[in-house]
Amino acid sequence: MVQRRRVAASSDALIDSAAVGTGGSLPRERSEGSLPVSDRVAVVGVGHAGFAPITAGVSYKELTFEAAQRAYADAGVDPRTQVDSFVTVAEDFLEGTSIFDEYTPDQVGAAMRPMHTITGDGLHGLATAVMLILSGVAEVVALEGHSKVSDVLTLDRIIDFAQDPVLNRPLGIHLSYVAGLEMRRWMEETATTEEQIARVAVKNRRHALANPSAAYPATTSVSQVLSSAPIATPLVAAEVAGRADGALVLVLASERAARRLSETPVWVTGVGWSQDAPSLESREWGEARYLRLAGERAYAMAGIRSPRRSISLAEVNDTYAYKELQHLEALKLARPGEAGVLTEEGATEHGGDLPVNVSGGALGRGNLFEAGGLAQAMECVLQLRGEAGERQVKGASTAIAASWRGVPTSTGAVAIFAA
Repeated sequence: MVQRRRVAASSDALIDSAAVGTGGSLPRERSEGSLPVSDRVAVVGVGHAGFAPITAGVSYKELTFEAAQRAYADAGVDPRTQVDSFVTVAEDFLEGTSIFDEYTPDQVGAAMRPMHTITGDGLHGLATAVMLILSGVAEVVALEGHSKVSDVLTLDRIIDFAQDPVLNRPLGIHLSYVAGLEMRRWMEETATTEEQIARVAVKNRRHALANPSAAYPATTSVSQVLSSAPIATPLVAAEVAGRADGALVLVLASERAARRLSETPVWVTGVGWSQDAPSLESREWGEARYLRLAGERAYAMAGIRSPRRSISLAEVNDTYAYKELQHLEALKLARPGEAGVLTEEGATEHGGDLPVNVSGGALGRGNLFEAGGLAQAMECVLQLRGEAGERQVKGASTAIAASWRGVPTSTGAVAIFAA
């Protein structure tokens, strides 16, 4: 008997999938159309290479190959025979190459295989992999994301192409100026102080000291952060994440495959993404509406009604320190105006009531751009498998990853994981 169910998997659509009985072992080769529809999806393998401000002497392809080798070894799969589909996340402008999906198959073992390129953040790619599996198109999916931003000589001018070409781009507004304006507006609406925001930078770089992969670990103080060079008042240099190179690969599988491949599968229980208005004039400046909507959809899919009581730890985008606080409130992990207070009280520290960015976040790990969401997802997986080393959160059972594509976008994605 086949039972129908509805799964909320995107910002404006539902996927209708069938839940069928499973069992037995996976064949090494499958004929097209023979895959069963899965009821659940798990991450069964993770691998990464980097992260560093500059990776001289290696290309993004070499970084990706290294990450893929580690992920496949972790999952115990051969990509040539046991992976049904591949997803990569990339932005042509950042890569300097159009039709970028032509440049990733070789290093992940996807030559002459189904390959999908998502022009979005890593969590958008993760949502795509989840939908491929839930719909029965694939049973095992490999997901890749990378950053070789050290090769981009005019990064600010490249990112400027994301601005509205008629209303905003001709003004020549620097991206950090946009962040400063939003930071000021949000601080005034929530009564968040500069000291509370500075504590985010202090916390995350200190957390990064326990992450051997982090590019920017440091011991600093609130006064040192606030006295760093001004970027766009009230934003200062120490509150901006440094750029980093790196690559990540995750292997996702249906429930049937996951139970065969892994003793500790980490289930993806909810995904969602959304976008606010594209132009600066028409979007909401007082909150991260894009992430609030994405979070609501992910919570609905995961069956979570009280996020603060359900989430063990959070990995949220902190490209700018104030964004961590703004994103916590958008995700309903803090009430409006409360995130700064929680940070000040130590609740978001490792060992606090709600550990946030124990990996170091973008401020400590480095800004990986489109691959950033995969770094967040990998940290959630390691935490729920109990493999996070010195930064392990005791008793972690549910984790949330929340990404943002950065200025000038208003696009976010959310994924929820459970042990």
